[in-house]
Amino acid sequence: MRLQNVQLSGSNEPNYSNLREIGIGMLGHGFMGKAHTNALKKIPYIFWPPPAVPKLVAICGSKEEAVREAAARYGYKRYTTSWEELVADPEVELVINAGPNALHADPCIAAAKAGKHVLCEKPLARSAEEAKRMWDAVKEASVKHMCGFNYRFVPAVRLAKEMIDAGELGEIYHFRAQYLQEWAMDPSLPYLWRFDKRIAGSGALGDLGSHIIDLSRFLIGEVESVAATMATFFKERRVALEKSLMKKVDVDDAVVAIVRFENGAIGTYEASRFCAGRKNYLAFEVNGSKGSLTFNLEQLNVLGVYRKDSNSRIRGFREVLVTESDHPFCSAWWPPGHILGWEHAHIHQLLHFLEAIVNDKNVEPYGATFEDGYKCAVICDAILASAANGTIVNIQY
Repeated sequence: MRLQNVQLSGSNEPNYSNLREIGIGMLGHGFMGKAHTNALKKIPYIFWPPPAVPKLVAICGSKEEAVREAAARYGYKRYTTSWEELVADPEVELVINAGPNALHADPCIAAAKAGKHVLCEKPLARSAEEAKRMWDAVKEASVKHMCGFNYRFVPAVRLAKEMIDAGELGEIYHFRAQYLQEWAMDPSLPYLWRFDKRIAGSGALGDLGSHIIDLSRFLIGEVESVAATMATFFKERRVALEKSLMKKVDVDDAVVAIVRFENGAIGTYEASRFCAGRKNYLAFEVNGSKGSLTFNLEQLNVLGVYRKDSNSRIRGFREVLVTESDHPFCSAWWPPGHILGWEHAHIHQLLHFLEAIVNDKNVEPYGATFEDGYKCAVICDAILASAANGTIVNIQY
């Protein structure tokens, strides 16, 4: 057979002309804007045929020069410094909100009212009240909605979920989780929006703790009560470009909470940005009547498994490499042992959301919805109240 030419849509672009397209509007072009764009661009050729081909329509940022550069770099058709223009763009069907926390509510609510599907980064909002308004808006508009708790889509975490739901751990007694980083320890680090309660809502709690709170609800169940303490180690930070000017830090640098779940299990949450040597250390352990599971995001391809009923004389934890073709998500990727990375959770998350949009499927229970984002915000508010008042706070939605 002779070599045959392939009809391309452009000089070096694949031909997706027979596939459903979904126009993407991206709010935010930094770290998370890059992560989501990377995921969108990989879905069509890794998960073939894709449920839909993401069409990079528009990207929004606060600084024109930076967002213009991002549009050219990532391949968006156009750019804007106005989120209102992004949301109103008729080619945009899905709005991905990767902006600062203070820019979550209004753009997401406006997008829902415009009939757009919405994915918003975590924490969904700065408070439970704000999150509830966002949840109400997407419900009223009947659009698909997702909160960006991407660690639900790590293969080892999904395997843990499947094992717990299947009863392989028996009755659950404990859930302990930590999310630890070190980046805020540098005293010369200038004041950022993440240190401003008005913009961020909280510090390590919303930034890191929200992830482990969501994982606890995903894996274990609803939270009944919390008792917490928190600390701010650097009370002020210098203002960038104004070395003599200092600004007060009014959010937490670290938080620890004791948790009771509705099913009787107890546990702890710990989140800190002051842990030397910890780069992106999200770890949890689940203990049940039949065994235990452990996980560490810095080794995200491995799930630690201990089965209490093992007859072997070797009764310790086994490290299971979650890269087999029958493990969650892995059949589309590489041969066993060829490991995945942090960015793959975003790919799996957006694939799940596109499938929900195109096939009118539920985002839950595997994906986090705005309801999950709201419930996480309620727990965050309860932790803040407990730390401020020194009391146990019951969770009420």
